[in-house]
Amino acid sequence: MSIKKKLPLIFTLLVLCILIANNTLHYIRSKQQLIDYNEKEIQLITQEIAIQVENSKKGSLYVEDIIGRELRTASIAIKNSLPKKYEDVTNEQLKSLADELMISHITLLGKTEDDIIGVKSSDPAEINMSTKSWKFWYDAFEQLFALSPVTVQEGLYLPNYWTGPVEVSSSNPDHIDKWGYFYDGTTDFIINPYLRDDKVLQYEKNFGPNGVIDSFKKTLDGVLELTVFNPKNFGEEEKITTNNGNSLIRIADQPIWYGTYKYENEKIDKKMIQKAMKTGKIQNYIKTINGKNVKKTFVPIRANVNESFVIGVTYNYGLIEKELHDELWKHLLLLIPFILIVLITSFGFSRSITKPISFIVEQVNEIAQGNFGKKLVLKRKDELGRLTENVNSLSHFLQTYVADLRKSQEFIEFQAYHDSLTGLPNRRYLQEELATMIESMEQTDSTLAVLFIDIDRFKDVNDSLGHAMGDQLIREVANRIKGCLPEQNSVLTRQGGDEFVILFKNLMSEEIKAVTEMIVTVMKQPFFIEGTEVYVGASGGLSVYPKDSKDLDALMVYADIAMYAAKKQGGSRVVLYNEQINSENKEKIKIETRLRKAIQDNTIEVYYQPKVNAKENIMTGVEALLRWTDEELGVIAPDKFIPIAEETGLIYSLWELVMKQACSDVSNWNKKRPEPLTLAVNFSAKQFQDPARLVNQVITILSNSNLSPEYFDLEITESTLFDHLDEAIEVLKELRNYGITVSVDDFGTGYSSLSYLKILPIDNLKIDRTFIQNIKEDHTNSEIPEAIIAMARGLQLDIIAEGVEEEYQKEFLIKNGCYHMQGYLFSKPLSKEEFEKNLVK
Repeated sequence: MSIKKKLPLIFTLLVLCILIANNTLHYIRSKQQLIDYNEKEIQLITQEIAIQVENSKKGSLYVEDIIGRELRTASIAIKNSLPKKYEDVTNEQLKSLADELMISHITLLGKTEDDIIGVKSSDPAEINMSTKSWKFWYDAFEQLFALSPVTVQEGLYLPNYWTGPVEVSSSNPDHIDKWGYFYDGTTDFIINPYLRDDKVLQYEKNFGPNGVIDSFKKTLDGVLELTVFNPKNFGEEEKITTNNGNSLIRIADQPIWYGTYKYENEKIDKKMIQKAMKTGKIQNYIKTINGKNVKKTFVPIRANVNESFVIGVTYNYGLIEKELHDELWKHLLLLIPFILIVLITSFGFSRSITKPISFIVEQVNEIAQGNFGKKLVLKRKDELGRLTENVNSLSHFLQTYVADLRKSQEFIEFQAYHDSLTGLPNRRYLQEELATMIESMEQTDSTLAVLFIDIDRFKDVNDSLGHAMGDQLIREVANRIKGCLPEQNSVLTRQGGDEFVILFKNLMSEEIKAVTEMIVTVMKQPFFIEGTEVYVGASGGLSVYPKDSKDLDALMVYADIAMYAAKKQGGSRVVLYNEQINSENKEKIKIETRLRKAIQDNTIEVYYQPKVNAKENIMTGVEALLRWTDEELGVIAPDKFIPIAEETGLIYSLWELVMKQACSDVSNWNKKRPEPLTLAVNFSAKQFQDPARLVNQVITILSNSNLSPEYFDLEITESTLFDHLDEAIEVLKELRNYGITVSVDDFGTGYSSLSYLKILPIDNLKIDRTFIQNIKEDHTNSEIPEAIIAMARGLQLDIIAEGVEEEYQKEFLIKNGCYHMQGYLFSKPLSKEEFEKNLVK
């Protein structure tokens, strides 16, 4: 039988036996107990929601970084799938590529005179979209185009890449996106892949506080509404941002972060929220809203300056009043003159109700302290019995929820310190472990070595067999390396891509050498990936603490430098860092820096070396050469700065400089000559990686300078020709059809096949200077030049000799039918002014 039914029966039997004073006291005490219980219930709710909000933000930031890195991987795949100019890309192509990579959209950003805009996109709203008003986003785009590290505080920067924070889309405010931006200088556009809506917000939907908020509202009677307020913006005028004609409110500017706000009382709520944040104390008030008498409570949560928030709880205060009023009326019926009976009976009855309530409140206090899972035993079938069951259900729910939350936190923590592909510790783990080791070394005088490993030819395997097999190969590589390491004295980590770093602690140099040799040896053994036999190798660089440095960042840099030195020596080896390597690297960086400035300032000169018909003693053409004298470094030889230009991509700018200047000069000179000069220009191997661009540039420059194609000679080395055979044949055929002559430079120093020479679209062979300079005065040591001349005749090719410096070398060549020559015997390379003064007639 319920309390509601017991009270009328007892009151009827006792007939006006309850004292007004006792009823009043009992009313006040019961009211205070219910209010205290309500406040503890609110404290428990807000505590759990606060934990959920803070964990959601931490987890969201971590997952956001993971998404950002995955977008960088997608950017590289996009770059490899697209032409280098955005004019050659179609929006349909981007849509198809976005579907293939399982991302929402791809946008290409291009530079205009005063803006950076969306030039192509799979999202129509992004096309012709201006970014100039995007503040730090626009700053990041300009830094990417400048090939410099992105320094804005927001987002995440990786090499040639920046990913912005999750935000409302400026081009379509109905969506929330996560963007990535990639630019490495090989394209004329920034690659911008991004994920949208559920693909970005899935983590927060799964683990965010909205689920807990809904659960509390369903399971706890009286809880009408739970709201997480943004104290900075609630009640203030909306901060509307306008971009490209679209109006939007940034995520951080939204007044309500989680939950609902149906019981609106904005003016008072704003004051309560501000007061709660200022004082750090809970604020509440009671008011009739939406036809209900509600109690609104505001709990401040101070995480930090930018992430503090206020949790609002709207409770149905009418339930408390109804319970108190019902109880009051039942007790008033007992006001009968039988004072003594009323005192005794009401005291016993009051005790029968308040004691279990106190028991329940005591147990709820334990739950509020985090002692979840404790089950209350109260053998009653009335409201208190049902209240006990509700408390037990709440305790069980919180116990299950906290257990799930711990598992999620453990998973997130593991992901934060481990590589998802191999399970190995990651870069973050390495940095912390290395710092700990170095701190220990300083106290114990121990030794530490850092080994940086890069997999040789991994990119070729990944590109040819696909990323899935590439990932499988990475796992196999990790297992092989792990099998070579001593368990107690080493830590293996994966840095990303095909890079691994190993820390060796307290090992002798001989032991480390044995381990590195074993790693190199086992990596040369074939891998079997899904039935395919794959061969790779490993190049490594080793730095030692404290010999090389006591700074952990320097140790990593030195190991990386040594690894690249191993690559330059042919790979499949480990190089120990030394100052000479560092010095060479610094010199290379300095030359690169000065070379960029020289190109920008146009201080690199074009020199011309004449080509002559020695039999008739007439000049037939010139070869354009580069000469560079730097104000800091002095004269820098071409064989020193040209390879650096090749490696850094500056060769494109150098080649364009030579082409434009030389074509213009020779075109002007030919206007004054009865017999026009031919112009020879050397071409780089890198240019043949983009055949369409190369052909278009050559034709455009010749046309703009009014130099006829028949007076232009394209020179290419044997190594370039045969390393890029298919691309070279395609380009050379097209240019020869246009009227250009093709010469093979430095012939005889490579490994040309006679069968290939028969089918290649070439016109001339240039005998390398080393063979000419080896010829003695009695014409000995001339076998190789004689063979090359004979072979050229057989292939019906013209022949040119380089490096002719002696009269007897000239006589030998004429005698053997090689009439075209160049060298110091005739003229050294001349500047434009010297050439015009002495040779232009």
